[in-house]
Amino acid sequence: MPTDTTNHNTELLRFTTAGSVDDGKSTLIGRLLYDSKSIFEDQYDAIRATSERRGEEDVNLALLTDGLKAEREQGITIDVAYRYFATPRRKFIIADSPGHIQYTRNMVTGASTANVALILIDARKGILEQTRRHAFISSLLQIPHLVVCINKMDLVDYQEEVYEQIKTEFAQFSYKLDVKDVHFIPISALKGDNIVERSDKMEWYNGTTLLHYLENVHIGSDHNLIDCRFPVQYVIRPNTDDFHDYRGYAGRIAGGIFKKGDQVMLLPSGFTTQIAKINTFDGEVEEAHPPMSVTMLLKDEYDISRGDMIVRENNQPEVSQDIEVMVCWFNDRPLHVRGKYTLLHTTREIRCMVKDIRYKLDINTLHRNQEDKSIGMNDIARITIRTTQPLFFDKYNRNRQTGSVIFVDEGTNETMGAGMII
Repeated sequence: MPTDTTNHNTELLRFTTAGSVDDGKSTLIGRLLYDSKSIFEDQYDAIRATSERRGEEDVNLALLTDGLKAEREQGITIDVAYRYFATPRRKFIIADSPGHIQYTRNMVTGASTANVALILIDARKGILEQTRRHAFISSLLQIPHLVVCINKMDLVDYQEEVYEQIKTEFAQFSYKLDVKDVHFIPISALKGDNIVERSDKMEWYNGTTLLHYLENVHIGSDHNLIDCRFPVQYVIRPNTDDFHDYRGYAGRIAGGIFKKGDQVMLLPSGFTTQIAKINTFDGEVEEAHPPMSVTMLLKDEYDISRGDMIVRENNQPEVSQDIEVMVCWFNDRPLHVRGKYTLLHTTREIRCMVKDIRYKLDINTLHRNQEDKSIGMNDIARITIRTTQPLFFDKYNRNRQTGSVIFVDEGTNETMGAGMII
């Protein structure tokens, strides 16, 4: 029976799981949920019965997470499934992304907000093309922490040599990537080795268990606390007798630390003023930082609307109409030069046109193909766009919030692609 041991101030860690087909991702997530006591007894009984009916000797914990019927029948994960669980130390959201090459877009979606990426490697097979691809996407999306789980150690007799060989090979490959923190853990998701409890089968490993790592990895500095960025989402004007002159600007802080009394600048107007008050759901605060949702009140009355940004006078974002973007294309309809799209950026919505396709990236070899300009579903490419109005942005590797954009079809409103501003 799961126990709600969380208080509202526990930190939330988002992590994404990636691996190729059949390397035990769903079993790993099932094991985490089961061993951290985050599932109900009747759920466990149901999957035990299903496992017995299928003639499986162990309880198949993968059934906990394979939600779609097509996935259950094929035993694979198709869509991004989000799971929630909590321990006394932290709350967790897992984005379980599919491993197939044709679902690159799903992985990008699941991983875009993650603090940690778990990459699973089957100890018998070693590093596959999929492994490299997932590691590359994790580095492209600037996920701060990478955990390489070398799974199915029970099937290689828990040999240290197998673990060390995969670890060395992955470390050599990861030097080419922009990944700052890589951690390796030998596990068996099926048997529960090194997931929540330390394994007595691998005395040679003296690192932490997976859950211990997830509970303790430092994520406070994953946010940009230097560049103050507050995209205005909504203007609050109650117009009641009690709040006759109230005019607050609501939104989520995308970077930096804002304090009451700070001198700030409003974009695009360039006017400067002071922060009079910062309100949250729980009352007034003296300072606010990402990812808090707040309402700011300013000393002077200016005309500010959704999509404007509150920043510091001496620390402004870049402003331009010509922007370079790495884009992952999500739609069947290909990306075209001179194609026009609606661009969503922070709380703004503007129009843009694709000026040029610089190159298409082969995710498996990291080769840049400048000849092939056909960008279809799941392709990743570097493009330049021109927007109808100036955009205030930071490079994606400085701030994932102010450095990301979404392309939307003007006619159908479908999401066409997601981009990272370089």
